[in-house]
Amino acid sequence: MKNFKKIITTGVLTAFATVGIAQNYVPETSLSATKMKVNLAVPVKAHAFNIGDVTLKESIFAKAMEADVKYLKEIDPDRLLSQFRTNAGLKAKGEKYGGWENDGLAGHTLGHYLSACSMYYAGTKDKFFLDRVNYIVKELAECQKARGTGYVGAIPNEDVIFYKVMLGNIQTGGFGLNGGWAPWYTIHKVMAGLLDANLYCNSDEALRVEKGMADWTDNVLKGLNYDQVQKMLRCEYGGMAEALVNTYALTGEKKYLDLSERFHDNFLMDSLEVKVNALQGKHSNTNIPKVIGSIRRYELTGNKKDFTAADFLWDIVINHHTYAPGGNGNYEYFGRNDQLNHALTDNTMETCATYNMLKLTEHLFTVQPKANYMDYYERALYNHILASQNRKDGMSCYFMPLRMGTKKEFSDQFNTFTCCVGTTLESHVKYTQGIYNKGVDGSLYVNLFIPSELTWQEKNLKVSLDTQMPKSESFTLTINTEKSQNFAIKVRKPYWLKGNFIVKINNKIEKNVAVNEEGYIVLTKEWKNNDNIQISLPMGIHAMSLPDNQNRMTFFYGPIALAGDLGKSEPDPTNGTPVFVTSAATADKWIKVKNLDNLTFTSSNTGKPNDVNFKPFYEFTDDYYSVYWDVFTPEKWTVQQKVYQEEKLQAKLLADRTVDVLRIGEMQPERDHNLTGENLRSGEDHTRKYTTADNGGYISFTLKVDENLTNNLILTYWGMDNRGRIFHVLVDGQKVAEVDVNKYKLSQFYDINYTIPKELTQGKKSVVVKLQAIPNNQVGPIYGVRIVKEK
Repeated sequence: MKNFKKIITTGVLTAFATVGIAQNYVPETSLSATKMKVNLAVPVKAHAFNIGDVTLKESIFAKAMEADVKYLKEIDPDRLLSQFRTNAGLKAKGEKYGGWENDGLAGHTLGHYLSACSMYYAGTKDKFFLDRVNYIVKELAECQKARGTGYVGAIPNEDVIFYKVMLGNIQTGGFGLNGGWAPWYTIHKVMAGLLDANLYCNSDEALRVEKGMADWTDNVLKGLNYDQVQKMLRCEYGGMAEALVNTYALTGEKKYLDLSERFHDNFLMDSLEVKVNALQGKHSNTNIPKVIGSIRRYELTGNKKDFTAADFLWDIVINHHTYAPGGNGNYEYFGRNDQLNHALTDNTMETCATYNMLKLTEHLFTVQPKANYMDYYERALYNHILASQNRKDGMSCYFMPLRMGTKKEFSDQFNTFTCCVGTTLESHVKYTQGIYNKGVDGSLYVNLFIPSELTWQEKNLKVSLDTQMPKSESFTLTINTEKSQNFAIKVRKPYWLKGNFIVKINNKIEKNVAVNEEGYIVLTKEWKNNDNIQISLPMGIHAMSLPDNQNRMTFFYGPIALAGDLGKSEPDPTNGTPVFVTSAATADKWIKVKNLDNLTFTSSNTGKPNDVNFKPFYEFTDDYYSVYWDVFTPEKWTVQQKVYQEEKLQAKLLADRTVDVLRIGEMQPERDHNLTGENLRSGEDHTRKYTTADNGGYISFTLKVDENLTNNLILTYWGMDNRGRIFHVLVDGQKVAEVDVNKYKLSQFYDINYTIPKELTQGKKSVVVKLQAIPNNQVGPIYGVRIVKEK
């Protein structure tokens, strides 16, 4: 969600001497007996364990959590609270952070921060984080009291925005509501943070503050008719339905359930409820949170339309819009079904969207526990969520670039704070979720093969999972119990399995082990203390192709997406990435293990112009890489070489037609062409130099022309999703074109031709070209300038 991200603010947490049982919004067997006031209305088949029931052992996930926790400790709550206090008329105790915390989504990081601290405390009982949560909630309660309306927030101009909404004066667009940047989206994060403080840290005060916000929400909407609400919902509204359903679950007050129904838009949700795919052209992370509210409401009410909407969206996204590493969206949007070949850019796979798809998957799994849900969960967890973090400092990626020959771009510590910074604060402290579930029949689901220990409180036993996977192909489960117990252990049979699995119980091979309809290996016996289960799951190299180009593929080793290491310097974006030429039918014939201890692999005599070394995608931080690769048979490579030769021929013909070239970023060529301007800025990216003019500035230069023929000006841009790049092209003071560079979306160079009217060049040896940005816009960046004559 690039122009609107997540904000949650949280309420007051009173200190308490003893900690309540940690909970989970995903259905858990003891919820109604502890925190939840509303019983489940549907037959949940695989309940979640409490977040504190599972602890991580040493692994890459434990290292990611450690890096995240270190960063959480470095963040200053008073700086996050700054605008909450000033918006409430109170004096700030710290200077506000930069980036989005100084923009239209001010306050969103605080909510994510509160949720992350609450969950980490629930899992570890680290008092540092309880103190942080208590302090933040106390401060927010003070802000709410000062306001006197029930609302608390840090959004610029928020009172005017919602006063107009109450009056029915609603001006809305995709991310704008009465001049505000997706304010309901940010409010959802405020409420979600407060709910987390209540659920995970037992804060009654947090729930009181959150209820105040819910009541304020009801007051804002109570005077609006159906059409007015629907108009308001044209602006992204995040997970408001989910927050209100969870408020209902925690309070038992039906008015909050009814209020959640008002956050139901007819332009998407009605379609999903009847299995009509309306996702094309829709913003990914705007819409996924909507159905998380639906599936949660289904769990508490049994409304089948809510289930259909959530299940159908999951199916469409996973099976028709998801890249190999598990993320979705290009420039944050869904394209046409199964059309991904031309959507490999620097702006693929927004991390927030995958965070929400994992939440949706957890809910769907509880009501219909099938292996395919956890197959996706594992793929996205290893290859997007884990890969989105720089474990050196805990920084995170907004997008996970999939352009061939790209690199990751990480946030900085205190001046970015995008939505994806917020969601990853949460993601890396909750890796324990999803590893295990408990069946309603008393069985244990083992979904993910992550080193961990489960404390199963109802059975008074522990289960330890030990493994070096993916460096090894097996894992061991050890039972620790005071008395023998009979139940089934269900182990996911993974989609990546190469060959037959082997099960040993107490070092004895089990024969004729069944796999149930859900896709789980079922082991049932009376388990005794120190019983040992060893399961071997053979791994190997396998490939996942794009749906619309079977010859463009990602290589995996077991569950791990591999990326090819292209070094410290960016390869030429047009033809600098190797391709593979092979007659082998499968990738395991020519991609070989180099060193399994550090998970390195290499291609063997297939790379053109050279072979490539691979390692897990999650290991990349500073180096350039490719995740997708073109693979040709020798016959197809012969044809493709002709394509490359034709491209070189066209380049020669272009050179022959060229009248003049301005080499951007080089001193003497710029002096020779009298380059000047206003608000100029230069740099280098994608192996080429560029110049741009910011803040309504201009670039001017002189170019030679052919006085007898029609001349064409060719400007070179790099496609990307930066707004505000509209400028005019003037030749000797006459406007010849208006340019909106933002319409060029793919991560590639674009050579765009502008024909110069012949009367502007007739009888002239040269012309002055001026690129003038419209107000509040920029020119370019411009990577190349060329004048060519007509053929």
